[in-house]
Parts: sequence; C-alpha cells; structure tokens
Amino acid sequence: MPPLKNSVRRAVTNENDENAGTTRVTRAKAAALSTNDSAGDPPKKALQRSRSAATSTAVGIKKRAALGDVSNVAKNESVQEKEGKKAGGAAKGGLVSKAAQTSRVQKPARSHSTRSILGPKDRNAGDLKRPNSGSGISGNVSKKRHTGSSDSKSIAEEEENQVENIAPPKQANGRATAIVEISKTVTKTTKEEVIAVSEPEARVIPDDVNDLDAEDHDDPLMVSEYVSEIFEYLREVELRTMANANYMRNQDELEWKMRGILVDWLLEVHTRFRLLPETLFLAVNIIDRFLSAKVVQLDRLQLVGVTAMFIASKYEEVLSPHVQNFRHVADDGFTEDEILSAERFVLAALNYDLSYPNPMNFLRRISKADDYDIHSRTIGKYLLEISCLDHRFIAYPPSQIAAAAMYLSRKVLERGDWNPTIAYYAGYTEEEIQPVFDLMVDYLHGPVVHEAFFKKYASKKFLKASIRMRSWAKAYHAARSQEDEDGESY
Repeated sequence: MPPLKNSVRRAVTNENDENAGTTRVTRAKAAALSTNDSAGDPPKKALQRSRSAATSTAVGIKKRAALGDVSNVAKNESVQEKEGKKAGGAAKGGLVSKAAQTSRVQKPARSHSTRSILGPKDRNAGDLKRPNSGSGISGNVSKKRHTGSSDSKSIAEEEENQVENIAPPKQANGRATAIVEISKTVTKTTKEEVIAVSEPEARVIPDDVNDLDAEDHDDPLMVSEYVSEIFEYLREVELRTMANANYMRNQDELEWKMRGILVDWLLEVHTRFRLLPETLFLAVNIIDRFLSAKVVQLDRLQLVGVTAMFIASKYEEVLSPHVQNFRHVADDGFTEDEILSAERFVLAALNYDLSYPNPMNFLRRISKADDYDIHSRTIGKYLLEISCLDHRFIAYPPSQIAAAAMYLSRKVLERGDWNPTIAYYAGYTEEEIQPVFDLMVDYLHGPVVHEAFFKKYASKKFLKASIRMRSWAKAYHAARSQEDEDGESY
C-alpha cells in the first residue's frame, strides 16, 4: 500500500507545522494502517487515549519510558535505597532511611556549665580542642602557641618593639646615661648657635629719633625685625645696578634728547596700559644699562624701549600685557618675533640681572616717617619720574633721588623741617640732598619739554602736581635771584 505510506510520511514530516489541521496521524494510527491486513477486512479501530494524555501529547510533553526516567526524584530515591540497603534498613523510603542515618560530623562534647547566659565567661575554663578543617564548626578558635626556640625569639622581638620608645635602663657603669646627657648638651648648644645666628642684631636708634617700626612688631607683613637690614641691602645693590652716566659718548647715532623723547613716549604707553610705577622705573633702568653696554642704531632705539617695557611688565606686573599689544603700540613698526628676539638679546646683555632697587620702595619708607601723607607722596611720585626723563639723574642712586623728592614735596606743602626722624629713615641729610634738589628745581623752572609727562600729572587724579610744582619753581627761582642781588636770605 504505497499511497498510504506516502501519506504517513507527509503527516509525520508536518507534525510541528503550526498551520496544519487539527487532525493528526499518531504512531498508533500509522501502525494500524501499515499492517498487512487485506483490503477487504474491516479497518481496526485506533486505540483511544484519555483526554489528558492526548492533551499532553498535543502540547509537546513526551514521556521518556523507553530511555528511563532520569529525573532527580528517581535518582534520589535510587541512591537512598542503596544507602538504606547498605545501612541495613528495611524501609524503602529514601527520605526516611536518610533521616535515620547518623551524621559523619560529630560535634565536640561541651561540659555543662552553671554560668548564666548573660554572665561573664570564666577565663580559667579549658580551651576546646580545635577540630579538623572542614568539620563545619564556625567561629574563631584560639591557636596554641608553641614554645620552641624560633617562636620564643619572635615573641621576644615583638615585646622589644613594643617598648622601643622606653628609655634604656641605667647601667651599672653609667655609660648609657652619660651618652644621653652628652647628646642632649650638644643638641642644645647647636640650637642656641642657630638661634644666635638667625636673630637680627639689635638696632641702635638715636635718642632724638622715634622708633616707627616698634608699632609694627605684631604685623608679620611689615617684617619690622628685618626691615632695617633689607634697606641696607638695597642700598648696596643700587650701586651695582646703576648705569654709566656718560654712556652717550659711546653711541654714534644717539643723543640725550632722543632718550628723553623715548622715555616720554614710554610714559604714555605706561599710562595707557595702567601699569605699576615700579614697572616704569625698571624699564628706564633696563634701557640705560643696555645702552651702557651695547651700541644701538637710531632706528632700533624704539625697539629697545618697547622691549624694556615688555621685560619690566613681566617682572613687576601680575598680568603683563601681551606682546601683540606692544607691537600695536609701536604702530606695527616691529614684528612679534623681533620683539621676542630683542628680549633675549637684552636679557643676555644684562646677565639676567633685574634686581634693581626701585626708588618707589625708598619713597614709601620715607613716607612712613611723614605719617603717610597722601599729598606729599603724590607730589613726590611726580618728582621721582623727573629722574626718568632727565639724564642728569643717572649719576645719583635711587635712594638719594627718593629722599630729594620727599624733601622738595614737604617743602612745597610746608609740612615742616627735615627733622632727625625723617633724615634717619631716609638715610640722607639736607646737605646730601641738596645737589639732587637743585636739579629738580632746574627742571621744573625750565620750559615744558615732555608733554605727555606734564599732561599726566596735570589731572585732578594727581592733584595737578605738574602745574603746582612749576608755579612754585618759578616763584622759588625768582626769590633766589632776588636773594643773590640783595644778599638777603630767603
């Protein structure tokens, strides 16, 4: 019956097809159809299964009767039966026989104690014997300490480390005690020597001079203990950083007038960038020291001035202007690479020594003796900048120029004589100030040459210092001329 076999194959092949019909050919039906019964015999009725069995077959759950059920339950039961037989148990129930078996892990026997639950534990009770690893007993078990030679040595080292900070015992001969006392004496002597070296020497102040630094003893910013030594050091350094007062003799294309024009232009740049006064004085000092060492052509003089201001701003300012700003100020006459190259050349010519004692430091020191009067110090700053423009001030140190500026300012404002206290903190007497004083009055009496400088201090911000000082200088010069004619004292 070949047609039936083909139909059976198709039915079996399409068994898992979800789109197939509900009528399916089972193995029982296929076996009934594949028998060698004759065609005339009536077909045998297929075996009927229960509804639950048909449903489970349709869902896809099949029993594995041919291969044997290998579920965990069967395994456990078979194992338990075997163990029960070995133990001599007659019951077939695996769970009951397993419960009846004795456990291999034995708990250590504990002696019954009469101690209450919350009572303290008796420390004299015997230690339990430590069970083997893997016994299942949890908790920290104290180890027995062996009393061998190596263990005793390690215990001794631990005890020694614990008491290492304890002073050694006093020996019979007293050798250890003597060594400790000698070391303490040497250490104490060394400390005393260091303190004696680091402490500044006591200043000797004349009787007619007021000690203005004593009131700043509690202020660490004023460093009143070292302020005298600091200014003594600055007076030593200013002699090393002074330029040659006659360096223009070595310049072929330059004159003093050109220097004044350059510094007047730098004053305008300084005001435009709102730089500190220290930056201007350092820039002028760099120019003079560089021109004292190198010969410069006329077309490169402005480049020297821009580079000097650029270096000084880097040294003094918190935020210095960018090199592009200086290039723009110079009307793009020089490139940025030229300014940076000139910077390296100028610093090499100065041996990278920028430790210039700024005259503003000396002016502030003298202003302290002047009770920090704002008017006298503002006019003093104007007089200090005259030394930047006039080349005749190069021959004088900054401390002397600052003393002369404060002396002239106090004289104009009629703030009293040059008393011993001011002279002590300024470091110069009236006779020593007189040469610089005469140069300042001569500059003020002459015509206005540097317009940018005059306009800067003609504003209200600077108390119109330039206008006031020029009018005073003319009156003073007229009085001196009348004095020379009449022979009377002014």
